[in-house]
Amino acid sequence: MNGSNGSVMMDVRQLNKRFGDVHAVRDLTFQVKKGEVFGFLGPNGAGKTTTMRIVTCYIPASSGTISVGGHDTVEHSLDVRKKIGYLPENNPLYNDMMVTEYLKFAGELRGMQGDKLSSRIDEMVQVCGLAKMTGREIGKLSKGYRQRVGLAQAMLHDPDLLILDEPTSGLDPNQIIEIRELIKKIGREKTVIYCSHILSEVSATCTRILIINNGSPVATGTAEELTSQMGSGNQYVLRVRGSGPDIEAKLQGVAGVSSVSASQDNEWASVRVACEGNEDIGESLFRCVVDNRWSLAELKRERASLEEVFTQLTRG
Repeated sequence: MNGSNGSVMMDVRQLNKRFGDVHAVRDLTFQVKKGEVFGFLGPNGAGKTTTMRIVTCYIPASSGTISVGGHDTVEHSLDVRKKIGYLPENNPLYNDMMVTEYLKFAGELRGMQGDKLSSRIDEMVQVCGLAKMTGREIGKLSKGYRQRVGLAQAMLHDPDLLILDEPTSGLDPNQIIEIRELIKKIGREKTVIYCSHILSEVSATCTRILIINNGSPVATGTAEELTSQMGSGNQYVLRVRGSGPDIEAKLQGVAGVSSVSASQDNEWASVRVACEGNEDIGESLFRCVVDNRWSLAELKRERASLEEVFTQLTRG
């Protein structure tokens, strides 16, 4: 598979993996372009980790092909491994090693040595915010700093492709924000595959998303594209001074409206309007309010969240 499209970092074709009777990955085909932060989503057991283990040459596929930077993972396994940095979900670290001692060990495993290794360790310590932790035992670090050490290890050899499997798992909200910002910074220079089922993280971090379920792809696109394609049209929320039934009747007559429901709270009605498609009818709703001389306290457009889309695609 050498000589693939220059803008494609990873090309997965008809990938299958079986463990006995269990078909963990089924006919999975997708591409990751250079410079993307690519979200690889699915519920637990969907096949995300299995796919990444095949990509990183940890286990073989049952059938199908993968190329990374134009190199086939079977025919050119060593070339592929040189191009990949991998932070697995369980982040295997040596707890009795100091941070810099571990990074030196990890670099030497990859054939790095001398001044080149020392300068890369210094650089990764700065990039990953580990300057105050270099002389500490890894086993005595917080979960957030342990994740940073794992990221530093994954990037030490300056890989073209960085694979992060649940990198914010078990972190507190402050640590999650720190790791998210770090991944965004890394993504400006590297191609990143971000495997997760924490959807808020993916929508905040990734430029494109693939959702898989039961080992097969079910949707792909940006977070915006997925929510607009898969959401059941737009919805609008209004807060209007007036009679709920009267407001319902008038708004129901606006072109593009499929349903209206209002609940009364004293003289104010809280109104939810559902639309038939993705067209923006906010101005038409506003004109209806003005024409009927109602007071308007709120008018906002809502789209299906990524969580709703994910649930819709992966349940049942």
